[in-house]
Order: sequence, then structure tokens, then C-alpha cells
Amino acid sequence: MIRVAIADAHGIPRWALREALGRVPEFVVVGEAANADELVHLIEHGKPDVLVLDPALPDHGTTDVLAQVRAMETAPLVVVLAKDTTPTAVARAMASGAHAWVDEAAPPEKLLDAIHGVMRGEHIVPPGIENLLLGHRALTAREQQVMEMLGRGMTNREIAQHLQLRVKTIDTHRSHILKKLELRNNSDLTRFAVKHGYVGL
Repeated sequence: MIRVAIADAHGIPRWALREALGRVPEFVVVGEAANADELVHLIEHGKPDVLVLDPALPDHGTTDVLAQVRAMETAPLVVVLAKDTTPTAVARAMASGAHAWVDEAAPPEKLLDAIHGVMRGEHIVPPGIENLLLGHRALTAREQQVMEMLGRGMTNREIAQHLQLRVKTIDTHRSHILKKLELRNNSDLTRFAVKHGYVGL
């Protein structure tokens, strides 16, 4: 049996997931949570194999929730079920510890396939983001931060002042970002950041 937990801020989606997953013969739903505190309690006491997670839990960002789950001794495999399927959202979640990302508008079979897939040790992501995921994982947290600021049009000096770092340090981060993402210049970097959702238009 696969022990499944559900974390979703909304009552009706939680109920629908519980009813649907409970009908799958090899699944047993061990509990549900509406916020991060309930989720921690659920994982500690329910000891699920797989967590189906709505990333929009109250007062917590997706990466914060995933980091908290990943740090737990009995951390389950995490299947994120979300509306936001922008490549950057997916890449950030996967880099933060998610094992699968499923579009909540997808057919129900996709969720079942993802649960079975992560139990086999697979990582499930939407088509077309594999290269971005590799690039995102290659960037350090500081490089991601610098890239977002560069993508918003900030100069190296402005970024250095904002982060209280030397301009030369920002220059180094910029060079590493361009090399890791195989970009040529700031114009390429800005287009990349906008295209993949790091910054808005």
C-alpha cells in the first residue's frame, strides 16, 4: 500500500482528492492538512510515503514549505499539484525538493502516474523544461537573485549596493550566470528572465 497525504488550503479540493485517491486500491489516504503547521503534524504522525501538495498554503511560499518538509526525518516524496505551470515555478519547486509537478488541469491519470512514478524513484516534470531545470539547479541561490535583478534592468552597481556586496563580486556572479545558462550578454539574460517567468513584463 502507498500511504498518501494531502495538503491543500481549500476544503473542497481536499475532499475531492481524498475521495478520488481513496478509491485507488493500492492507496491509503492517511490524512490531510490545510496549512503548514497541520502539514508538519500530519507528516510526523501519519508518516505518508507521498504528499500531494498544493503549493499555495497560507503564509508560506512553495520553496519554504518544501524546505520544511525536506528537513523532516520522515519526509515523504512530494507531488506538487498546481495551477502555475510556468517553467520557473516548476524549476524552483523541483530544485527545492519536489519530486513531481502536475498541472491541476491535467487528466486525473497524470496525478496517479506521478504518484507511481515518484515511488519508482522518478522525477516527473512537464515537457520542455528539462534544460531550464538543469540550468536552475546549476545556479546558486545568490546567482538566481542576481539574475532576477539583472533581468529587471538593474545595473551591477545598483545590485551591489542593494545586496551590500562589491561590484566586482556582482561582475563575477554575472559571468557565472551567463556561462551556466549559455547566454552571451545582458540582453540575452533579460529575454531569458522574462521568457521563463523570473521577472514580469
